[in-house]
Amino acid sequence: MKCEKCKSREANTHIKKVVNGEYTELRLCSECAKALGYDNVFDLEMPDMFGGLLQSFFTGALPARSGASRCPECGSTYGDITNTGKVGCAKCYEAFYSELLPSIKRIHGSASHCGKVPLRAETLEVEVNSAENELKSLKTQLQKAIEEQNFELAATLRDKIKEMEAEK
Repeated sequence: MKCEKCKSREANTHIKKVVNGEYTELRLCSECAKALGYDNVFDLEMPDMFGGLLQSFFTGALPARSGASRCPECGSTYGDITNTGKVGCAKCYEAFYSELLPSIKRIHGSASHCGKVPLRAETLEVEVNSAENELKSLKTQLQKAIEEQNFELAATLRDKIKEMEAEK
């Protein structure tokens, strides 16, 4: 098979890409593949691959930030985070909260943790977290009941929510 770009040499490189759900295939000769940057994909370092992947989530979606702002703990800049795709330390989440929040929501679907609580956590903290999670769950169920026009269930859920909020 001939190269799809130059149409003269024999194709020896097969490239498959999926971008935004659109699948494309290219069959190229080694010279055209090298010219397009596909000469040796195994030379890539893993952090660069992940940084490029995550950078697509960060760029364009977030405001540009000057390099002068740094994390007080590790000294990372927002640019470092977007280039590597990795946060320098736990304090970076606080230092760059407003910039990271939209990307975290887009990647994970939510910015609040609603998963499991470790067994070694203090009992009071576990009770507070479970009460907050139950309240969120009730509010979600209430919204669903309203959408389904199940007003009897909605009234019951509303009363439970008011009772829980009054206990706070």
